[in-house]
Amino acid sequence: MSVESHLAELQRRHEALKREIEEATTHPGTDDLEITEMKRRKLQIKDEIARLETAETLH
Repeated sequence: MSVESHLAELQRRHEALKREIEEATTHPGTDDLEITEMKRRKLQIKDEIARLETAETLH
C-alpha cells in the first residue's frame, strides 16, 4: 500500500469517527466511556496522519 493510499484511508477513517462521535453525542443514552474511546481512536488516527505527512515532506 502506498503512503498516499494509506493517508487517504486514515483520513476516511478519521472522518467516519468524527461523524460517529457527533451522532453519539446527540443521543443522551450514549455511554460517555464509549464516546471517550472513539475520541481517543480519532486522535490516534490524527497523530498517524500527521506523522506520515511529516515523513513524506522530509523525503
